[in-house]
Parts: sequence; structure tokens; C-alpha cells
Amino acid sequence: MRIPCPFCGERDSQEFVYRGDASPRRPEGKDGFYDYVYLRDNVIGEMAEHWYHAQGCRNWITVLRHTRTHRIAAATLSRETPA
Repeated sequence: MRIPCPFCGERDSQEFVYRGDASPRRPEGKDGFYDYVYLRDNVIGEMAEHWYHAQGCRNWITVLRHTRTHRIAAATLSRETPA
């Protein structure tokens, strides 16, 4: 799989570290913390994911990827992705 890094261009996925789903937001208090840490949906279709470019520019990237076909629709710096 090739991931389009906003800084480095298209790179092999082996240069990246996969963090997972980019949609969960950390709860303010204790309520919902278990769900935040342990429960995830198994999405079929497009999903926003966090990837860390460890062997490149060392930036966190939000990638919009189809989980079945691995087609990547977009890749942006995570700090520029709206919350």
C-alpha cells in the first residue's frame, strides 16, 4: 500500500506506524473512558485513520482510506484536520 505523505510524497506503508481510527475523541471525565480505550467499530468503507511517518518527516497524518479496497481518498497533516 502506498500512502501520500503531504511532505514527502507517495511512500510505502512500511515507513509508517498505524495508530488506528481517527474519529474517537478522549472524554473529559471518567465517564466513557472504557469505551474510548477498548471499544472500536469494525468499519467497512471509508474511515479516517491516524498514521505516523516514522521513517520520513515524523508527522502524524490523517488518511481517509477504504478498509476493504485500501484506496486512499485523502491524506492531510493531523494538526490541520478539523476536530
